[in-house]
Amino acid sequence: MTKHIFVTGGVVSSIGKGLTSASIGMLLEARGLRVKMQKLDPYINVDPGTMSPYQHGEVYVLDDGSETDLDLGHYERFTSGTLTRDSNYTTGQIYLRVIEKERQGFFLGKTVQVIPHITNEIRDAILRMADPSTDVVITEIGGTVGDIEGLPFLEAIRQFPLAVGRENCLFIHLTLVPYLKAAAEIKTKPTQHSVGQLRQIGIQPDMLICRCEQSISREEREKIALFCNVPLEAVIEEKDRDFSIYEVPLSLRDHRLDEFITKRFGFVTPPPNLDAWDSLMFSLRNPKHEVSIAVVGKYAEHKDAYKSIYESIDHAGIHHKASVRVARILSSDIEQEGPERLLSGYDGILIPGGFGERGIEGKLQAIRYAREREIPFFGICLGMQCAAIEFGRSIVGLTDAHSTEFNKDTPHPVICLLDEQRNVTELGGTMRLGAQPCKLIPNSLAHQAYHLDSISERHRHRYEFNNVYRNQFEAHGMRFSGLSPDGSLVEILELPSHPFFLAVQFHPEFKSKPTKAHPLFAKFVGAAIERRTGRKGKPPTESDTPISNPVASQESAKT
Repeated sequence: MTKHIFVTGGVVSSIGKGLTSASIGMLLEARGLRVKMQKLDPYINVDPGTMSPYQHGEVYVLDDGSETDLDLGHYERFTSGTLTRDSNYTTGQIYLRVIEKERQGFFLGKTVQVIPHITNEIRDAILRMADPSTDVVITEIGGTVGDIEGLPFLEAIRQFPLAVGRENCLFIHLTLVPYLKAAAEIKTKPTQHSVGQLRQIGIQPDMLICRCEQSISREEREKIALFCNVPLEAVIEEKDRDFSIYEVPLSLRDHRLDEFITKRFGFVTPPPNLDAWDSLMFSLRNPKHEVSIAVVGKYAEHKDAYKSIYESIDHAGIHHKASVRVARILSSDIEQEGPERLLSGYDGILIPGGFGERGIEGKLQAIRYAREREIPFFGICLGMQCAAIEFGRSIVGLTDAHSTEFNKDTPHPVICLLDEQRNVTELGGTMRLGAQPCKLIPNSLAHQAYHLDSISERHRHRYEFNNVYRNQFEAHGMRFSGLSPDGSLVEILELPSHPFFLAVQFHPEFKSKPTKAHPLFAKFVGAAIERRTGRKGKPPTESDTPISNPVASQESAKT
């Protein structure tokens, strides 16, 4: 029977449940188990698609078109399991399902209540993940124990062992063990209170994972075990990792977390095979190159808004054994201070996606700066649309070229609304979403990166390049190197005359992994390294001298 692991969090939000859950999944897969991942979110929004990046961070998109929580990005980067719309449910989705059933007479006139109807719907959402081909389902409960909006989910997982058997369930509670500098002491009381709240709900955790700045002594672990009623070996330390998040699974392995879980469920497995992960960490710690990338975005001051972008840049750095320094620069600041002051000295410039007019002119200035100075440039989604607008204005001679998203009356709408979007009135889940096929032009830069004739990438957009202008752009040197199979939609554009100028309508960052960098990110960072080393067209060699004080991804605000 499929086993179920539930991960809850206490004391503070943003404690790292998503990363920890993904690490657990990775360790179990490394032991040969088949794992599925799921996130249950307490907010009432039906999905994160209509939520501001400042509120929620990035919207992570799956192959099936689901707009999901950014933690699912951790799941896909760390594990090999296929994620679907059943991998992420919100309170809004759960209540909507129950209300739709009530409207259809499903409950036959009964009074619809949180218990049992809402909790039953949550239970069914978890059970949908279990099947004969799955050994373990890991379900992360969003929010913090004690939050009123999370109570239905906690009640549902309290009831869950009654349906599948307590021996088939494992409760893991992630909690904070703070270090007070003034007292020079580690304090266990917040963890005791958090577990106490969980036990009042009726859930006794089987394991505690303790987030901490300082290592926890055996005496302190014994105290936590005693007061929280868990075995000593089930009190696992998860110390903050300043170097890289990819150290987390190795740290949990060293504390024998996966061994405890497999014994608890009766799995007989070999030790985890983490050779690829150990090799990854060696590359991070021993880079042979250093390179700097400027990410110019609308939400650059909020790191989680472009979470997958930053991770994909790191993956490309790992691929090239390079230390990548990322500068997060607000496009609105470029409008005020100019690209020369803020972008000078960087080896590559990346323009990510976004919505709304704010900061657009700053992005256009950054693209022109990269194009004219032959700095490697990579545009994603809105970044591609901005690249088309800038090229239309500066090279094609289309004065006031723009997107109808920002100027409905522009005389030259080089970017316009997708035909399929013209009758869409509702927001949330209504854009062009999910995996879409794309054909590549032979001998193009994109084709050289992928080494494929056709690809599939994930999309999230409403606007597209206007085909009315395709011939004019091509006549002035633009190459449309990726098209939809019927040739009607431009997916990739590039400038053959530039060392590296490529922009895509899709989101390649959603398919990058630390052990397998996305081809376009790898090509982009490689071009930045070539610029840095002054060896255009010549790949970095193993004989290059490693830099001192390596840091895998040092991020700074604008320079």
